[in-house]
Amino acid sequence: MNWITNYVRPKINSLFSRREVPDNLWTKCSECGTMLFHRELADNQNVCTNCDHHMAITPRERFAAFFDGGIFTEIKVPEPIADPLHFRDQKKYPDRMKAAQKSTGEKDAMLVAEGEIGRTRIVAAAQDFTFMGGSMGMYVGNAIIAAAEQAVKKKLPLILFSAAGGARMQEGILSLMQMPRTTVAVEMLKEAGLPYIVVLTHPTTGGVTASYAMLGDVQLAEPNALICFAGPRVIEQTIREKLPEGFQRAEYLLDHGMLDRVTHRKKLREELISILRMLTRQSPPVKGDLPAPVSKASETA
Repeated sequence: MNWITNYVRPKINSLFSRREVPDNLWTKCSECGTMLFHRELADNQNVCTNCDHHMAITPRERFAAFFDGGIFTEIKVPEPIADPLHFRDQKKYPDRMKAAQKSTGEKDAMLVAEGEIGRTRIVAAAQDFTFMGGSMGMYVGNAIIAAAEQAVKKKLPLILFSAAGGARMQEGILSLMQMPRTTVAVEMLKEAGLPYIVVLTHPTTGGVTASYAMLGDVQLAEPNALICFAGPRVIEQTIREKLPEGFQRAEYLLDHGMLDRVTHRKKLREELISILRMLTRQSPPVKGDLPAPVSKASETA
């Protein structure tokens, strides 16, 4: 019986037992709790198919759906000093950076690229909230300056997708200095007469909101995105009053004149194409390519 119990029965059970399902096949929507299959979610640009909640999306995933054919060229960003303040909290700053780089596969919290959208060549920059909360450090400042310089050099519009928890505390005053640096970079675009469009995604807060994220010629936002300097809880604790429903959300800011449009992620590309063509004085966008006209000579032949 020991031989049957200890060897034969486990062998049979292992042959007929269900295979373990990998953890990364399903994602739970943080808004409605629906379990979403990873392929279905990716095909829907990380928007919940049940409640339409806009979940976080990485810059590379966004650019793959944003640029024509998903083709873009990454623009190199100058790398700053690795650990200027030798900062340490529960972990050393370099250790936190290595962990974030390993989990995201990116150097830092912003990706800059050049490509075409609706056959209009642009420069685009996008923040990655999964990289240390998309925090603005020296690398992010360098990335925006690199994007602005490339746009001015080639006379291209710049589109920026913001998603950040604010300045990076591990870099102290050096992270706060990125606010005036990026403001100067935006001013370079305005002096060159080039469009600068900002798309605010959830969340955009702190020093990012107080600098380059609110300086666009056109300000768009994704639905229900939190956009603020200080968060609602901080304000409530300070003034000791209950804030209005939806306070500091994209729709609230649209009603109060801080945004130009709130656009669904799946409609964002088409809207940006139309805005770009208007700002660059091009003809309206064409949905598809028409076949070449057939000449009368070829018809008679």
